[in-house]
Amino acid sequence: MPMNRVQFQKGLSMPEFLDRYGTEEQCEQALVAARWPSGFVCPACGVTESRTTFRRQGRLYYQCAGCQHQCSVTSGTVFGSTKLPLTRWFLAMQFLTQSKNNVAALELKRQIGVCYRTAWLVKHKLLEAMRLVEADRQLTGRVEVDDAYLGGQRSGGKTGRGSENKVPFVAAVQTTEDGRPHLACLSPRPFTKQSLEDFFASSTVLPLTVVSDGLGCFEVAASLGACHDRTVTGGGKASVELEQFRCVNTLISNIKTALSGTYHSVKFAKYAHRYLAEVQFRFNRRYDLRAILGSLVRAMVAAPPLPGRGIRVAEHRR
Repeated sequence: MPMNRVQFQKGLSMPEFLDRYGTEEQCEQALVAARWPSGFVCPACGVTESRTTFRRQGRLYYQCAGCQHQCSVTSGTVFGSTKLPLTRWFLAMQFLTQSKNNVAALELKRQIGVCYRTAWLVKHKLLEAMRLVEADRQLTGRVEVDDAYLGGQRSGGKTGRGSENKVPFVAAVQTTEDGRPHLACLSPRPFTKQSLEDFFASSTVLPLTVVSDGLGCFEVAASLGACHDRTVTGGGKASVELEQFRCVNTLISNIKTALSGTYHSVKFAKYAHRYLAEVQFRFNRRYDLRAILGSLVRAMVAAPPLPGRGIRVAEHRR
């Protein structure tokens, strides 16, 4: 059996990570390069020509020569107001981007040496940055689409799709000409025609061929100009083994296996959008594991400040 080149790539090893980001100064310079790749830009007035630098409580600050505005490399970003050393943040990013499966907050607590509350906040801030940078992802060409659920049914509750403990989400996978998975979009939402119309309008672009099963809400793809390749699969094991749905079914299976193997309890009803965004972020960057941490650093400096209170607010359900 031939080796999967994507799966068996080297990635960013821990020794190499420590060589690149092992000190506070190295992490600081990585943030500077990610936030201002063409040189410092004052966030207050936009002046780029001149500035002075100084340190306050060990953190690097910039003072604009034009308006005298002062800012640190972390201010105005997800890292803003953090008391945690940047080396701990980067270590957390290393674990989240290089692990094959998800990393629980309890495991992150032990690995980066912080309390559980801090580890949980760090993890969810990283996941929210992933969600924001993937929010504009659009698929095109041949796209396999399927409906799926997170969570199981409660004892004594409704069964099947009517279970109160299940969170519905749409999984869509763009494939290459030779039938391999390329990019993915994962979106928690109800399976209604209006919801799916919103999904196709925001997450796909023409030309588009939607490959779906017999669920009626997927028919709205045709009304948006897409070619709809519909196959009524029915139920049972055979329905998930059809070749035309191989990529999307494999992704859904991997998601559920990773989640069940990592977490004992997850509030999917409140945080499903972040857990799915983490999978989407890593899946869409899996071709170069050595560069994925740099992608997350850029996402972190581009995202606005995320206070803990806001992190715990559930996403508005569609």
